[in-house]
Amino acid sequence: MAGPGFAVIDFETTGLFPAQHDRVIELAVVHVSDRGVIEGRWETLVNPGRDLGRQDIHGIRAADVLEAPSFAQIAPRLVDLLRGRVLVAHNASFDIRFLRAELDRAGLARPAEIVSLCTMQLARDFLPGAGRSLADCCAALDIDLDGAHRASVDALATARLLTAYVEAADAPEFWFAHLAAAVKRPWPAGGAASAPWCARTVSAHPMTADTFLERITDRLPDVAGPAEYVDYLALLDRCLLDRALSVHEAQALVRLAGELGLSRAACERLHRQYFAALTTLAWSDGILTAAELADLVKVGMLLGQPTETIAAALDETGQQTPAPSGAVPAGPGFVLLAGDLVVLTGEMSRTRGDLELELTALGLVPWRAVTKKVKLLVAADPDSLSGKARKARDYGIPIVDETTLARLCGAGLAVLPGGAG
Repeated sequence: MAGPGFAVIDFETTGLFPAQHDRVIELAVVHVSDRGVIEGRWETLVNPGRDLGRQDIHGIRAADVLEAPSFAQIAPRLVDLLRGRVLVAHNASFDIRFLRAELDRAGLARPAEIVSLCTMQLARDFLPGAGRSLADCCAALDIDLDGAHRASVDALATARLLTAYVEAADAPEFWFAHLAAAVKRPWPAGGAASAPWCARTVSAHPMTADTFLERITDRLPDVAGPAEYVDYLALLDRCLLDRALSVHEAQALVRLAGELGLSRAACERLHRQYFAALTTLAWSDGILTAAELADLVKVGMLLGQPTETIAAALDETGQQTPAPSGAVPAGPGFVLLAGDLVVLTGEMSRTRGDLELELTALGLVPWRAVTKKVKLLVAADPDSLSGKARKARDYGIPIVDETTLARLCGAGLAVLPGGAG
């Protein structure tokens, strides 16, 4: 045997250019023997400490990587998995550029020249005319690629593609030459890994109050009073501005409940009050529109209200009671005014230039930096890890997505006159 074998890798990244601060956000490694037998698989998400880029492509949310290790934390284990092996990837130059950049950033040494093979380049010999994309090559050999743009899926498909190439080769000399060269260019010791790898999981359920209420201490007796209740309801109103609960928002509610001395039971009671106030507001003109109905259902589910409570809110005959005492207005407490500063972060469905032009036409002021004067941050992902998002959370500035921006501005994105500078 000329060496331990091949290490097939795949990276999901925030963008295309590691030299321009794009980062790895997910990686997978598949070991393949010198004879083309798949021997082992590893994968992990990576917290890049920045915005995640084209989430519509890789499907990774900021919430997915909040508890994931950084590249520096998983790099020692990665180096161990690569040591002595030929590195293989589909479009290998892309993955190797990111590998080098991330290892350099983590302060880890690497071989000056990494012995590698590219299944995309090899396709010209083994699959002439099949196309160069991973999907094209896999289709030519009937290799499953269900769930592309997930590192583990792409790495395994590439490993199977490599196996097909090895089996189709007339002689093993080509492969053994690379395997022998890889052994002669050893990787330096990577050191001890400081965090376990964290594979991507799929959650079918959005964040709701039920998922964070259990983290609130059930204090007895409840030491909070009316002022604390209003503070909590005000934060809840801001968190539900986009009719969703991000992980950061749930964490903020748990943290505030602890600071205010609110028990779990008190928070549940305040959630009922909030929903009742929203119901009263929706019925204030005596009509419940389709949009208001959908809004009540969505908020009720987010707040973990019983099905019968949500159903009762939609029943016209039971809507004659005033809002509960102590409740704050649910919904209209946040209004965009002409002159308000709005900051954008992340890659959204429309270009930043188009969004900024429209905001300007509406009297809002697109702003590049997050300061205490900014009214709103619009993010591709409300759980964004960008520096702007972190600063907005520090200042208590609401973070919403692109759809919520349009809803806040109303039909035609109308903006009220007379805002702050």
